[in-house]
Amino acid sequence: MISLTVTALVFGIVFLAELPDKTALAGLVLGTRYRASYVFAGVAAAFTLHVVLAVAAGSVLTLLPQQIVHALTGVLFLGGAAVLLMKKGDGEEEIRKPENQSFWKVAGAGFMLILAAEFGDLTQIMTANLAARYDDPLSVGLGAVLALWAVAGLGIVGGKALMKRVPLALITKVAALLMVALGAWSLWEAIAG
Repeated sequence: MISLTVTALVFGIVFLAELPDKTALAGLVLGTRYRASYVFAGVAAAFTLHVVLAVAAGSVLTLLPQQIVHALTGVLFLGGAAVLLMKKGDGEEEIRKPENQSFWKVAGAGFMLILAAEFGDLTQIMTANLAARYDDPLSVGLGAVLALWAVAGLGIVGGKALMKRVPLALITKVAALLMVALGAWSLWEAIAG
């Protein structure tokens, strides 16, 4: 059974953390050069693979005693918040142009770009933490993959317009604040438990 509460919470956290990331920029660049649906197919497949790996890693953590899991996820959330707050703006990544506009070339370029750029990324680590924290792999996986797909879609279709209306610094601060709150809550549970 999928928990809508956990799915919505994970969606919000992962969405806010991924929005200021280089992925939105990469999606925007690819989306301006190639057919948006082809780009999205490749990017969505790469994000799905990342979420499956993260949820599997987080599910392994649930085998540890709850107090250790709460302490570990608390520290990792606080570390993730620090990374977000100290992160300097990345330059645009170089994107190779596929020789033609075929589905497989364009989707493959999007898949490989995201697969390489996002491996071990903050949102992948956060997804593993959330899977460990909530012990609900389906809800966490669904929330994370929908958030990543939403960010990719925004980046591909309308990233430039969104970034003009919502300052990137504000999005980053809100994501970091959510991570600090989750980290503090997890550490409190580790101490109180």
